[in-house]
Amino acid sequence: MANDEVILLDFWPSMFGMRLRVALAEKEVKYEYKEEDLWNKSPLLLQMNPVHKKVLVLIHNGKSICESLIGVEYIDEVWKDKAPLLPCDPYERAQARFWADYIDKKMYGLGKKIWLTKGEKQEAIKKDFIECLKVLEGALGDKPYFGFVDISLIGYYCWFYTYETYGNFSIEAECPKFVAWAKRCMQRDSVAKSLPDQYKVLKKKFGIE
Repeated sequence: MANDEVILLDFWPSMFGMRLRVALAEKEVKYEYKEEDLWNKSPLLLQMNPVHKKVLVLIHNGKSICESLIGVEYIDEVWKDKAPLLPCDPYERAQARFWADYIDKKMYGLGKKIWLTKGEKQEAIKKDFIECLKVLEGALGDKPYFGFVDISLIGYYCWFYTYETYGNFSIEAECPKFVAWAKRCMQRDSVAKSLPDQYKVLKKKFGIE
């Protein structure tokens, strides 16, 4: 598929966009990256995602694929010449989808609330966030694998410094195995080259030094 046209409409700090960047890197797919202004969306974005009108959007030979987990599965199904991202066993594949769904339903909302709330409300959110990470810690364990669940989750690691700064806590102190998993992922070229620096997310998006 060397002649395929692949375009990614994305926003650099998006943990959802990071999923597709990593997946494309894992499959060694060449693509054109187009940064979107979320407050002044391009005509191409509105055309390719007329329902939600948001990033991210994967465009493959003029056809759009929206929503990050769907996009990762699409990449896995289309570019089969590289190692699969989803397990081949139906049960294991279902489990991977379960954890990816859990991540989407829990992580984003809790993380966002950490930097939007203060006081007792923030303390309650931090507790829920740590509990969520501990659940994922148990699911990830010490496995040396890399695949769908890792890709679904690793983008949040870029936001940890932001969460810790706003919430005044240490994620590594609370969930050392989780952070160890993230550091293992960061040693992989596809991840290291696809994710922005944690400090950059905080400084550039929030203007904090």
